[in-house]
Amino acid sequence: MPLLPLHTDAKIVRVQLRQNLALRHLNAAQWQELEPLLEVEDYPKGHTLEHQGDHSMEQYFILDGILKRVVSNAEGKEMILRFAAETDIDTSYAAWRLKTPIPYSIRTVTRVRAAKLSMQHWISFLERHPLVKSEFDLEIMKLMSEVMAHTITLHLLDASGRLQRFMRKHADLAERVPKKELASYLNLSPETLSRLKRRDKS
Repeated sequence: MPLLPLHTDAKIVRVQLRQNLALRHLNAAQWQELEPLLEVEDYPKGHTLEHQGDHSMEQYFILDGILKRVVSNAEGKEMILRFAAETDIDTSYAAWRLKTPIPYSIRTVTRVRAAKLSMQHWISFLERHPLVKSEFDLEIMKLMSEVMAHTITLHLLDASGRLQRFMRKHADLAERVPKKELASYLNLSPETLSRLKRRDKS
């Protein structure tokens, strides 16, 4: 559904969008230009927004809920690369710029509301506003660095260290991400995760 003028929660959505890390630097004229391009969608838990290998790509600004980025191998084994919640984004920006298929899937962990627009429209908007593009590129670099750090962590830290790092970096998500999802992200069994959390509490 379009953000404007039909969305019943347009005022709330505007407030949420202005808190987004990738959009908080926009001025009034830029907001006026961007808002008509946005659509607000509600997605159920477990829904796939982008499929690994697709060329159809969109830019997502998360309003409510949690997304995950997942990569799968030919045997169907999956690895969660990151979680993203309110004020954050998920995107296939790099794949679009490189003209390659998106190398991961984007799925909902919980029910999610997100504002989205096509990657073509988003990149056209960024090219018209170099300062916005500069801030967005910085967020993309932070995102890629986060994914890389997580991947390295899986190899260098033991189970307890991986959990402690997550609690330190993402304390706001610790009780919101389902145990099974968090265990998968940390490459642990749900039983090991429960045991470590009980031990840390005691």
